[in-house]
Amino acid sequence: MSRTVSRAAIVSAIVKKDLVEFSRDTLYLFLSILGLVLFITFFWIAPSTVNETLTLGVHQTGMNALFDQFQEGADASEGLKLVQFASEEELKKVVAGDLEYWESKDGAQTFLRDKAAGDEKPKDAKKVDVAIGIGFPAGFLEKTAAKERTTVTVYSDAGVPSEIQGAMTSFVREIAYTIAGDAIPVTEPAQENIILGTDRAGDQISIREKMRPMLALFVLMVEVLSMASLVSSEVMNRTVTAVLVSPARAGDFLMAKTIYGTMLAMSQAMIVLIAIGAFTTTNWWLLLLTMLVGSVMFTGVAMIVGAAGKDFLGTLFYGVLFLVPLMIPAFAILLPGTASAWIRFLPTYGMTQVLTGVTAYGLGWADVWQNLLAATAWVVVIYLAGLFTLKRKVESL
Repeated sequence: MSRTVSRAAIVSAIVKKDLVEFSRDTLYLFLSILGLVLFITFFWIAPSTVNETLTLGVHQTGMNALFDQFQEGADASEGLKLVQFASEEELKKVVAGDLEYWESKDGAQTFLRDKAAGDEKPKDAKKVDVAIGIGFPAGFLEKTAAKERTTVTVYSDAGVPSEIQGAMTSFVREIAYTIAGDAIPVTEPAQENIILGTDRAGDQISIREKMRPMLALFVLMVEVLSMASLVSSEVMNRTVTAVLVSPARAGDFLMAKTIYGTMLAMSQAMIVLIAIGAFTTTNWWLLLLTMLVGSVMFTGVAMIVGAAGKDFLGTLFYGVLFLVPLMIPAFAILLPGTASAWIRFLPTYGMTQVLTGVTAYGLGWADVWQNLLAATAWVVVIYLAGLFTLKRKVESL
């Protein structure tokens, strides 16, 4: 007497088989566990604070009144701190890292420490990083007022962004024009036209906060390679043919792979997001929805990669070929400024924007729905492409 087996039972049986095979795949099981541990560790050791104050070292001779005026302006600014040096040589050595600049906690006393010479750390003082400085030559005021040519040296550490170096050069040029009584040869735009994109001055997020989208994508990336390897091995070993000899159909096989890939990717992404403290009482449902979208997207990628790869190296090659572009939006978040136009057309851009906005800036549905909708549209395209590619591969066996 034959008994009819439901489609749900067939799909469930294939999913269970896939989970058993994953548990027996020593390489990808190890990589998954190692990835979870490393991603969580990297997050918690990353810097959690942001220093938005630029410390500018200055050496000047005969410019005390002008320096005091600059100092008052710097004190009123939240992003600039001026420190004065007795000689240009001291300024040069501090910026180069040959000397350390220390201040007492009340800022009344300053110390220069030569670490190489064995100088001890000053007590009740804190180290101040001076990465850029300006050395004004003797007689700068008089020569500039007389419109004589003079040279001002800007010292900069190699790690200082070129934008800041250029700003210091412009700063010196503006001082010279002011002293000489000449008008600056530029027209400054209105303030509202200066900032492009969202102004994050005073509201910058730390490297740790920026890493959340990247870590979530890294987890999905590892699971893509794991599922792609499973699909590739089943195709090459003709396991698919054996499955289809049973009451299972090609549609059951594809549905099982969808459930398996989505479940595996999302579960591990959830572990990472929970461990790095991404969930709150208000954003949990948005994060769940976003990670579901991302899991289905990367499952579609895994289907394409698995169907294309003929062995381990082939699967790895196609995996890297697809995954590297998908990781670019997450890396772009680590860099200041607005993302380039071409990055916004990448499938994972919307997802990374949602993850960053929700976890770092506390944005809600009204703020991120457009990016989430764009990510969902990409999911439809990639998932259907994955289904079509794998279905063609299965039917050709």
